[in-house]
Amino acid sequence: MSPGTPARIPAVEGHDDAVARGKYDWAGVEQSLDAYGHAVLPGLLTPAQCEALAGLYPQQARFRTRIAMARHGFGRGEYQYFAYPLPRLVERLRQGLYEKLAPIASRWNRSLGIEARYPNELDAFLLRCRQAGQARPTPLILQYGEGDYNCLHQDVYGEHVFPLQAAILLSAPGRDFTGGEFVMTELSALGQRAEVVPLRQGDAVVFTVRQRPAQGRRGLRKAVMRHGVSRVECGRRYTLGLIFHDAS
Repeated sequence: MSPGTPARIPAVEGHDDAVARGKYDWAGVEQSLDAYGHAVLPGLLTPAQCEALAGLYPQQARFRTRIAMARHGFGRGEYQYFAYPLPRLVERLRQGLYEKLAPIASRWNRSLGIEARYPNELDAFLLRCRQAGQARPTPLILQYGEGDYNCLHQDVYGEHVFPLQAAILLSAPGRDFTGGEFVMTELSALGQRAEVVPLRQGDAVVFTVRQRPAQGRRGLRKAVMRHGVSRVECGRRYTLGLIFHDAS
């Protein structure tokens, strides 16, 4: 994999229960996360699954809160955090991805001199969050319309932070919307870097929440990461966000 190449991890099985059935080359995912701070999982969800999840957005009883982004200086658009219990598909994705990513997250912390390590199963980590007062679910659906965007940010909700998260594009670029690209920035001792991550409907991007270890001229360095979404030119864009730590 050459520097600057978008990391698209090839699919090797069908859509059904992609995470649990080992659809992806997880060694390649780990390599991409180490090199770029993100990795793309193409076709994690089918178009039908994407449309079903986007169709939940008007069902207010499924969500605990709605955020109008402009009101808080977050950009333009809105999002809603799911309430517990999560929809079955969202829960399955969150559990399955966590189990694949926990060893990477623990290794990153060890490299950065951070004490926290992560249990193999999400339920054990969420118990740790609850014991620290972080009990509010953080999976969410984001909705963008024409002119909407998401400012560069980090999703940190309390003392316990899992270093990786995922976003799954539920809408089809070019059909449902134009613009609205997923963007990441990196700041380190080597300078600043920005990258646009192309996604298709059903693709997931796994990416750094706050910081990651990166190779520098004199060994490992800390790279500070932020993510956002560029301005939607027309149409409507829905995204499922999977954050593994809960909020206080």
